[in-house]
Amino acid sequence: MGDLTTPPPPDPATFRVAPAAPKAVPVRDPVGAAWRLMGWGSVLARHDALIPREITPLLPAWVRPIAAFVHLFAGREGREGRPGQRLGKAFEHLGPVAIKLGQVLATRADIFGGEFATDLGRLKDKLAPFPTDQARREIERSLGRPVDSLFLDFGDPIGAASLAQAHPAWLADGRKVAVKILRPGVERRVARGLDSMRLAARLVHRFVPVARRLEPDAFVETIARSMELELDMRLEAAAASEMKDIMDKAASEDGAHMTAPGVVWDGVGKRVLTLEWANGMPMTDPQCIEQPGLDKDALADNVVRAFLSQALDYGAFHADLHEGNLFASAPAELTAVDFGIVGRLGPGERRYLAEILWGFLQRDYPRIARVHFEAGYVPPNHSVEAFAQALRAVGEPVIGKQASQVSMGRLLGQLFEITALFDMHLRPELILLQKTMVSVEGVARRLNPDHDLWAAARPVVERWILRELGPRAQIRDGVRELISGARALSRLVQDPPRPETVVIQKYGTPAWLVVCISVATSASLAALLLSIWSIIHR
Repeated sequence: MGDLTTPPPPDPATFRVAPAAPKAVPVRDPVGAAWRLMGWGSVLARHDALIPREITPLLPAWVRPIAAFVHLFAGREGREGRPGQRLGKAFEHLGPVAIKLGQVLATRADIFGGEFATDLGRLKDKLAPFPTDQARREIERSLGRPVDSLFLDFGDPIGAASLAQAHPAWLADGRKVAVKILRPGVERRVARGLDSMRLAARLVHRFVPVARRLEPDAFVETIARSMELELDMRLEAAAASEMKDIMDKAASEDGAHMTAPGVVWDGVGKRVLTLEWANGMPMTDPQCIEQPGLDKDALADNVVRAFLSQALDYGAFHADLHEGNLFASAPAELTAVDFGIVGRLGPGERRYLAEILWGFLQRDYPRIARVHFEAGYVPPNHSVEAFAQALRAVGEPVIGKQASQVSMGRLLGQLFEITALFDMHLRPELILLQKTMVSVEGVARRLNPDHDLWAAARPVVERWILRELGPRAQIRDGVRELISGARALSRLVQDPPRPETVVIQKYGTPAWLVVCISVATSASLAALLLSIWSIIHR
């Protein structure tokens, strides 16, 4: 790589300010949101999920009386099951917004433990479905046509998630498809849940100063926007079509191993989405990893590489890559579903991601520090060298070690402390990227607890660096600049700037004003002379 690993020091003038955070949306119903927040706390306490009894011995002495008081409110639900099971049941009662939070927590077996993640993982596709007759009515209302005019057969639900449920169906040409239907009334529940989240973010920002740099308001607004987009199946159909094109292109050009089912546009409406049937077994099925000929190590690598290829090479990635949205088949092929959330990265964010990953792979901490400063994520009043030193303190104990030897909780704690020292804020435009990286890492490590994320990422990152920052890329960029300059010169010759005429108008002094000023001046001088004469002859 040569010169790629030792770029020149950055010019402070090139530092830019990071993009502004999304504008906070006011809480529409503060009283109702506050009431719901208290209700959420009550539900968590009733399920013994607010401060689980299992962690009480680990709490500081002054916190234990508070925990004991909270445990008094635990009901029958709080006396049954393990912590993950109780929290999952509580989230089911709290609705789609809480369930989305549970899906993120369920990906981190390395932090919360495998048992907890497995118990919480039932949120992904094992919720209680609504009746098939009601699903038929939703389809007819959304598509404006009878169900039987589109499907030869329409089966009972095979999976129910936080926002929608899926049914198998067969088209007239014999193709098997999956029909996704939004839950009745889910839009209202999401709006109320987001209102409560906004109030909670305001309270955290006001009363927890240490959390302000995480920009809780911006985090909530980013998640709110993504959830609102999930509530229109037409947008998800467009996203599924786009991602299928990207995945197919990546498979043909770069050998990626992830694809997506095709969209059946006749079966798409605001609340209904119809896709071709996904190949493979759902990764939530315990029998999935027992399929004959399945290579778990290669499958873990493919999950990571497919995500990075989407993000770096195409700037669009599936932003909800947990097991509930993935199907696997031998030897190591993946099919992704549920495109309600698609993350997007501009050229600057893609370069930022690639440079950060490459810097860690090469253990080039000054480079990582420079990228943070150039991107505007760390204020320029701090030292690049000091930030690089802090990154080294975090990275060196982790690089090259197996996942089972790395305490992710300790690593996150160190990163939190270091970024706080340098006033680094959590940038909203990278929230979906960070969330998806967490999910992808969790999926890979459940397939292989010792999976090396860095080794899996190296081929994709190295290919991007060579293509975008290597000698050929520099020549390509130089040629583009020459062409752009030639075009600008051609436009200048064809349409030269017209000279501007400046009219300067002189205004003469009116005669009456000259006379008045002259008389006044003469009178003043005469008075002055008379005064001096009288003084001299006294």
